[in-house]
Amino acid sequence: MSLSEFILLVLKISIVLSVLAIGLNVTFADTAYLFRKPGLLGKALLSMYVVMPIVALVLALSFDLNPAVKVALVTLSVSPIPPILPNKEFKAGGSANYTIGLLVATGLLAVVITPLILEVFERVTGRPLGMPMSTIAAKVLATILVPLVIGIAIRTFAPSIGEKVAKPLAKIAAVLLLLGLVPVLISAGRAILSLIGDGTLLSLGAFALVGLLVGHLLGGPETENRRVLALSTASRHPAVALGIAHANFPNQKFAVAAIFLYVLLSTILSVPYISWLKRADASKSPSENHAEA
Repeated sequence: MSLSEFILLVLKISIVLSVLAIGLNVTFADTAYLFRKPGLLGKALLSMYVVMPIVALVLALSFDLNPAVKVALVTLSVSPIPPILPNKEFKAGGSANYTIGLLVATGLLAVVITPLILEVFERVTGRPLGMPMSTIAAKVLATILVPLVIGIAIRTFAPSIGEKVAKPLAKIAAVLLLLGLVPVLISAGRAILSLIGDGTLLSLGAFALVGLLVGHLLGGPETENRRVLALSTASRHPAVALGIAHANFPNQKFAVAAIFLYVLLSTILSVPYISWLKRADASKSPSENHAEA
């Protein structure tokens, strides 16, 4: 096994353990929450799979960006939520039912929606684009649904075990993720730096900020749902984006770097948003917090 293969294995294990740990803290009812709330689901799909692909297409066609950046914008705009994002959303005050419901619903629907949006992109740009449903389904199953269902099943049928292992699993997953990402970022550092300039940071930053704004506005009247949809709209599954990029742009060597650059940038830009949310929560009176609860 080569070093790159080992690092990839570490990252996969960290993601599976992270989602497994999330599953140990939620229920099967949470996974189906948005399918029982068609209004909320419709707004989420509008935010993630309608508005953001349009924004990506406008940025890619209107500005003279590095081709790798255009690839990153297009592929990220049609990708589902990253499986480790719920941890951040829980810390930001998101509720379990909406957060997990959104993760599952958008992951499942991405199997159908992503190829359809890519076909629209193909008609608009005149460039062949595609991604087999089976490929997307495999990634959604491996990184989201299977470990999530296993975690929920353990919580349901062996709750004492779930309570004992949930936190240790989450910590192990976080350490493995850090150990796997550091060498990847170091190896991709030169390529990432080469992309900076000519409007790259501006376009990627604008895409992330629009995602936060649109998600916050379309998240509905409940503040905890607004913050979850905002973070979800701005953050996308990098593995799915990389798969689409590799399938459609195999000669674009810097696409990986551009996608990693966006992940870093969106993470950084979400910090002030989360800080603003925490300040807003802290400024509420006890009666307001009790009313929302």
